[in-house]
Amino acid sequence: MSLLSVLDLSPVSGDNTQAQAVRESLEVAKAAERLGYHRFWVAEHHNIGGLASPAPEILIAALTQVTSTIRLGSGGVMLVNYSPLKVAEVFMELEALAPGRIDLGVGRALGADGRTGAALRSSSSEAFPHYFALLNAWLLDAAGKEPIGADHPAHDIHAHPKGPSHPDLFMLCSSAESAAFAGQAGVGMVFAEFIARSDGGPAVAAYKNSFRPSPFRETPWAGIATIALAADDHDEAVRLDAPRRASSLATLTGQRQRFPSIPDAQAYLAQFAGDPRLADIEARSIVGEASDVRARLAEKAREARADELFVMASGPTLATRIRSLELIQAG
Repeated sequence: MSLLSVLDLSPVSGDNTQAQAVRESLEVAKAAERLGYHRFWVAEHHNIGGLASPAPEILIAALTQVTSTIRLGSGGVMLVNYSPLKVAEVFMELEALAPGRIDLGVGRALGADGRTGAALRSSSSEAFPHYFALLNAWLLDAAGKEPIGADHPAHDIHAHPKGPSHPDLFMLCSSAESAAFAGQAGVGMVFAEFIARSDGGPAVAAYKNSFRPSPFRETPWAGIATIALAADDHDEAVRLDAPRRASSLATLTGQRQRFPSIPDAQAYLAQFAGDPRLADIEARSIVGEASDVRARLAEKAREARADELFVMASGPTLATRIRSLELIQAG
């Protein structure tokens, strides 16, 4: 099977606080390293009560101190929320803390609703290509790969700390169009299948067909991020996944609601039996007995021609999230 990595959104489980959710992400990362996963990425979301991940750069800094081998990164930094120079500086700083282990995945969305984006003073998504080009230039300049020329708008402005290496650069995508942009830029691409609610195969094809070599990458590299939860048997996996399904369904019905207990989630889901929205949520995740989950992940990677799969560390408790990762990697 393709390489396996972990995407963690710092979900708030049970009656935990958001602060506890952040600390749990550190435990999941340590488990992922112990189990042999290739990367551990954290995300950026704002004003979502069930997630505790607004500042991936801070969480990555903490992760550099509790891990030693696994690659660490963002899945992703929402670039239009920030100055590209500041993002370059932050990730060069992280690279100095963990040389050769830092990934910078960026997205073109806000990671928030419109009002929250305004509070963040986010730029329009139309600014993304310009921001992305500046980010590229500052990262390559800081690593001594491509000094910024005198005719460049960033001439004589440098991202520090400089070093012999730079973070690997990726784009998080949810459409074939954005995947093609990543290919043309010559960076890695990860298709957020759990957001797009569509298969990643067409996006991977668009990316690879449009790929142009760059100082970041000579050959294309494409990943797919999906939701997966494995348990010792199928029924137990479906039971453990109930809070996630219920929360996702509530969002689709215009509510933002957490379901701390499995029975409450099951009662809510029972009201929507036969609802096509629930069927769609179930179709966009891989939930079941361990060997079946592993087989379906392998099939997904093979059919989409993905080089790596990111599994969202899903489950209603820290213990079930780690147990799922153990079972998925066991094969």
